[in-house]
Amino acid sequence: MATPTLATIDSIQVDLVIRNQHDNPHYALGPHKLDSKETWAIRVYRPDTDSITLVMPDGQEVPMETPQHVDFYECEVAYSGKTFPKAYQLRVKQSDREHLEYDPYAFDEPKLSDLDTHLFAEGNHQRIYDKLGAHLAEFDGVKGVFFAVWAPNARNVSIIGDFNNWDGRRYQFARRGNGVWELFIPGLGVGEIYKYEVKNQDGHIYKKSDPYGYQQEVRPATASIVADIDNYTWNDAAWLEQRAKQDPMRQPVSVYEVHLGSWMNASFDEPGTDYLGNPIPPVAVADLKPGARFLTYKELADRLIPYVKELGFTHIEVMPIAEHPFDGSWGYQVAGYYAATSRYGSPQDLMYFIDQCHQAGIGLLVDWVPGHFPKDAHGLAFFDGTHLYEHSDPRKGEHTEWGTLIFNYGRNEVRNFLVSNALFWFDKYHIDGIRVDAVASMLYLDYAREPGEWLPNEYGGRENLEAADFLRQTNHVIFENFPGILSIAEESTSWPMVSWPTYVGGLGFNQKWNMGWMHDMLDYFSMDPWFRQFHQNNITFSMWYHHSENYMLALSHDEIVHGKSNIIGKIPGDEWQKFATARTLYSYMFCHPGKKTLFMSMEFGQWSEWNVWDDLEWDLLQYAPTVASSSA
Repeated sequence: MATPTLATIDSIQVDLVIRNQHDNPHYALGPHKLDSKETWAIRVYRPDTDSITLVMPDGQEVPMETPQHVDFYECEVAYSGKTFPKAYQLRVKQSDREHLEYDPYAFDEPKLSDLDTHLFAEGNHQRIYDKLGAHLAEFDGVKGVFFAVWAPNARNVSIIGDFNNWDGRRYQFARRGNGVWELFIPGLGVGEIYKYEVKNQDGHIYKKSDPYGYQQEVRPATASIVADIDNYTWNDAAWLEQRAKQDPMRQPVSVYEVHLGSWMNASFDEPGTDYLGNPIPPVAVADLKPGARFLTYKELADRLIPYVKELGFTHIEVMPIAEHPFDGSWGYQVAGYYAATSRYGSPQDLMYFIDQCHQAGIGLLVDWVPGHFPKDAHGLAFFDGTHLYEHSDPRKGEHTEWGTLIFNYGRNEVRNFLVSNALFWFDKYHIDGIRVDAVASMLYLDYAREPGEWLPNEYGGRENLEAADFLRQTNHVIFENFPGILSIAEESTSWPMVSWPTYVGGLGFNQKWNMGWMHDMLDYFSMDPWFRQFHQNNITFSMWYHHSENYMLALSHDEIVHGKSNIIGKIPGDEWQKFATARTLYSYMFCHPGKKTLFMSMEFGQWSEWNVWDDLEWDLLQYAPTVASSSA
């Protein structure tokens, strides 16, 4: 039987909880055995509540008191077991509302093992995304969501969302090993919107989306969403099995590069659907043409895949699909590295798109951006009130040219975050390769910097040795786990052995974009035909070095933006000459040694530059080809 009681805990502990300064609220809250062998104290901190009654699994109800603070509830319960039952509930009354809920602080055991935190501290926990972030879980028969976040320099961490009226006092996390904070919250499920409320040592509050979160709200909203990404039924087992047995270097690779939001638009008044056929509310984009909206992943599967298949491409390369707040970044300023962008649908919708690619015999490559990240307040920047993911010294930690921050590749947990992220896309989304963006910016400490604006490495050189080691580790891990994939470097300098194996000192990629060939070709074909005879070296020079790396010839999005004109516009002559020369360029490209990448719109001769706010000029396809000119 319950007995009325006064305070069951020291007032200092109560004060730490109330002030949101306790680094292990489990010490004060939840069930605790008192000196009496069969008496337990149950404590609950619940602001803005009129009363709380403890409801035992057997139905016994015990009113809770507030002897020390109006929001700090306590009671004593006689119970002879060694451990108190975790399935007790709290009957919470607020004004004229009353409901039952489980107590998060009944579940006090750490959910991350010592091995998990040890491997993470080493930078070697390959699947840390299964541990950090938000995960559906069940403990002692009670279902809910387990949250864990790395914030080693925080004074304390809470979670906020609709489920607690965005009140950071309600669910305070416990600090575990290596600066990981965690809490299991019963009763939550898929679809819950949340952020972490992180306080630094001075009490300043930072409201952050989940670095390991699987889904985020559609921008401009920035909260994370609890998602179950293990409930999609894949139908590509035969594809994956065949891929693992093949060497892509001995296979034809012809890549169609696509920005999903601007390949083709649909009518805003015409609802899109998810992969199950359910309607999806259209995503508003103020800069799109009036009445237009993005296609959904389902619609892209229906339209893009047959188009690519008909053209004979072997792969689709999608520009970054990790969550990003600004459409104008094209996806290259990532805020949610583990969250597929919600612009086109849910994580399962993206899985359906990739699954359909595989069933059509098309591989799917993803642009991956480990070189920098934006300064948005909800993202990784200054995450726990310190320079956690980025270098603290702007001479190593900031891209002044792009207005972004650079990862601290020398910090084990940051490197683990990125290596695990690359593995994540292969593991959970079955992608067939990554194209790593801006590798040169990672490899050189003086990239886009004037003298005095950068710090040399330990040997006095300009090479970023930590970034090079990170790239080697990433490639080693993904090829070890997923043979038969592609890892492509956008590397524009003469860094040696980019596409050589790591065991001989290479960076471990199996493809490198041939930026020199691209510049030589575009310069040559942009000349008046009479002048080309003096520049035949542009055509032949690549033959001197094309076996030094495993090259991919790429005519990418970067070549048809910012006043550079589309391919047709670069070529001199009348319309017939332009198209004939473009066909010659593509013919030479596809006959040249190396794999191939062509950006959308180039294949049908679009005149205007690529515009991220518009779709391709599909109306051009209604016109018949131009007949040969009299000068031909």
